[in-house]
Amino acid sequence: MTPISARLQAVRTRIDAAARAAGRDPSEISLLAVSKTWPAGCVRDAATAGQRAFGENYVQEGCAKAAELAALGLEWHFIGPLQANKTRRVAETFDWVHSVERLKIAERLSEQRPADRAPLDVCLQV
Repeated sequence: MTPISARLQAVRTRIDAAARAAGRDPSEISLLAVSKTWPAGCVRDAATAGQRAFGENYVQEGCAKAAELAALGLEWHFIGPLQANKTRRVAETFDWVHSVERLKIAERLSEQRPADRAPLDVCLQV
């Protein structure tokens, strides 16, 4: 077992215990692993250990990792503030955006999402 897979297993065990203590089904809980500043090789190790969703808050870094690891079919989340001049790359690459606080950003993401991609999931900040 790699250090990353061991750490993921420990987190999953804690999530399972917390869910059960709250009377919830642990399978209803999703873990978003924030991979910013971690190299693509570490993300690959986490994916091998079963982690599917990864969060990035640096557009260039996230796009590079998503491209390098595209064959793994991972789910990519852009987290944090998004500048209007970076919406195209986010719309083309990511599956989720956390969070959008301005109408202008939402409109740009919608307009720039490629037609061959599933709709972009967005969390709105109110």
